[in-house]
Amino acid sequence: MDRFTSSPRLMIVSDLDHTMVDHHDPENLSILRFNALWEAKYRHDSLLVFSTGRSPTLYKQLRKEKPMLTPDITIMSVGTEITYGNNMVPDEGWVEFLNKKWDKKIVSEETSKIPELTLQPETEQRQHKASFFVKKEKAQEVMKILSESLVNRGLDVKIIYSGGMDLDILPQGAGKGQALAYLHKKLKDEGKLPQNTLACGDSGNDAELFTIPDVHGVMVNNAQEELLQWHAENAKNNPKIIHANDRCAGGIIEAIGHFNLGTNISSRDVTDLSDAKLDHFDPAYEVVKFYLFFERWRRAEVESPDVYLSNLKSVCSASGVFVHPCGVEQSLHDCIDKLKNCCGDKKGKQYRVWVDQIFPSQIDSDTWLVKFKKWEQTGEKQQGCLTTVVVSSKGVKPAEGLTWIHVHQTWINTTTQNTQNDWFL
Repeated sequence: MDRFTSSPRLMIVSDLDHTMVDHHDPENLSILRFNALWEAKYRHDSLLVFSTGRSPTLYKQLRKEKPMLTPDITIMSVGTEITYGNNMVPDEGWVEFLNKKWDKKIVSEETSKIPELTLQPETEQRQHKASFFVKKEKAQEVMKILSESLVNRGLDVKIIYSGGMDLDILPQGAGKGQALAYLHKKLKDEGKLPQNTLACGDSGNDAELFTIPDVHGVMVNNAQEELLQWHAENAKNNPKIIHANDRCAGGIIEAIGHFNLGTNISSRDVTDLSDAKLDHFDPAYEVVKFYLFFERWRRAEVESPDVYLSNLKSVCSASGVFVHPCGVEQSLHDCIDKLKNCCGDKKGKQYRVWVDQIFPSQIDSDTWLVKFKKWEQTGEKQQGCLTTVVVSSKGVKPAEGLTWIHVHQTWINTTTQNTQNDWFL
């Protein structure tokens, strides 16, 4: 959050499973639509927060499987862990706050007396969270017994049931909603309270998000019965909370438009990007558009390939240079010419390209340095590189797009390195 000197324009706080991530969408289209929108129009002046019931272990596993962006803030383990940035630095103030009237040993003793509870895997047991499976028909009875026994032992806890099977025991001050309230207060104290906040969820453990004052809320179309029931009983007439028509990330995009929080037209929804003309120079949008062109080229989703390739070549300087992640240097025009050999080579292979954490900085009157991560995924295999691009507006109009002068890439440490022959730009 250090990159902000004033209030972010928008903060999106989203659950992951079945909200941002659609596990029934093998092509990952909804999250990719959101990714393109966020990086082109929001990343530079807004905050992205993921709020998940997953532990850090399972969260990191999901990132390896799905085309997810890097959030500014990550709330995990049902609101009991808050971390910041790429290195996921923990919020020690939040840890201290949750220690009040909490004793994990007592929780373990009392839950061991209830045979209906089945302990979840060790990765899901956290410092301030005990997690179990319980059958739906037994949930209410078990929660009542647990609540009484833990109060009698002097603990102040919160018991959350979600997903029709998951039961979490947390300190009373924890939970997704309380974590969001804590962040709001922290940001307000720093003079950085977002102008608008949009909370997004699909299940019972997301309900708290919608209770925080001045927050817009969206229950995605595929929201579970427990969340819809909560809404009917507690927020039916609240105009700030909607039930979207679209599933998962598509519902988040819908809510951005519904609440007039900003543009909600993703580049992925534009069939012919060559017709998308701008009235100002926008390096982040240019990067998103360039790599979407590239994806469509390799998926054989382009008409008039010669014209398409000519358009790509026209935005690259004749003297431009590309430094491959393997260290080989070549001209940008040669790179574009080589694309003739890979047109349609990923057709039918669930191949996708996305960019993450685009941060442009203007270095003189007509030149920008743009840094970002570029990712490719074919099936379940992900490969990525850190990318630095120099683009220029010299001699061109906004409608023509910026000219690419230099592209330099290095492999991301956790990625599988490609050979020079199967990694293009």
